[in-house]
Amino acid sequence: MRRRSLLALPALLLPGLARAQGAAPLVVASFSILGDLVREVAGPQVRLRTIAGPNVDAHSFQPRPSDAEALREAALVVRNGLGFDGWMDRMVRAAGYRGPVATATDGITPRMMAGHAHNHSHGGGAERRQNHSVGPRQVPDPHAWQDLRHGAHYVRGIASALSAAVPAQAGAIQDAAGRYAARLEALDGWVRAQIAAVPEARRKVVTSHDAFGYFGAAYGITFLAPQGVSTEAEPSAGEVARLIRQVRAEGITAVFMENMGNPATLERLAREAGVAVRGRLYADALSEPGGPAASYEAMFRHNVGLLVPAMRGGAA
Repeated sequence: MRRRSLLALPALLLPGLARAQGAAPLVVASFSILGDLVREVAGPQVRLRTIAGPNVDAHSFQPRPSDAEALREAALVVRNGLGFDGWMDRMVRAAGYRGPVATATDGITPRMMAGHAHNHSHGGGAERRQNHSVGPRQVPDPHAWQDLRHGAHYVRGIASALSAAVPAQAGAIQDAAGRYAARLEALDGWVRAQIAAVPEARRKVVTSHDAFGYFGAAYGITFLAPQGVSTEAEPSAGEVARLIRQVRAEGITAVFMENMGNPATLERLAREAGVAVRGRLYADALSEPGGPAASYEAMFRHNVGLLVPAMRGGAA
């Protein structure tokens, strides 16, 4: 579906504003991390609905009828793009939504990785094995938010889209976005300083699925995963066995669950490699309010707080 430019779309044509009759316009975000970014930038200027909420796996999410109904009232839809939330595109079409759609990854050059797109446009290990006669192709890694510099890019794009959708509040939105982007830049510096304290040879981490590629590239860590980029992919016994041998041979001590998905494979890997699982990282979704990763910023602080001592090899 072709979209008109946000800047060329008059506010009077936005369906949510037309229906709201003076109420704060509704913004719909596809998943919890994007919802938090919108909340930080927009504050009370909008009503926010996040479709795939905290601790919800957006890889396999199935929207509800009430989610499609919310789109009919929206002034703006915010999605990640790069195939991560393809179900959002289908829901937009099914709801007949005609308003603007902001794609947070627009303007970011994605990392490419071997895989085959499946029904969520994520490539995974199982997909590669099922299509071994075709061979793996390069697909974009959608987890760009795992680099805080990309997170600041998300913020600027969201602020631009919100300013077009709610022009009367554009000044407040841009001010909030500037303050938030500055916090993320400071947090990026803190992450780099924390990881710099770990010897380069120790910067190896095993996680449940391949969601930390941008984090690893940005901050100098090698992430290994028995699953592919999708939480729906199932690793083969051979893939798990190879990873167990690598963990043993290289003395990797940083092995982590994630806040979603089946932990059985990683538990088996840790047991057979003779290492302890060091905790739970947050990759694709935030925690519930009051949890250790209830915001985008808290997610980074939590993850780094677990990663650094585990890579150093301290007691579990």
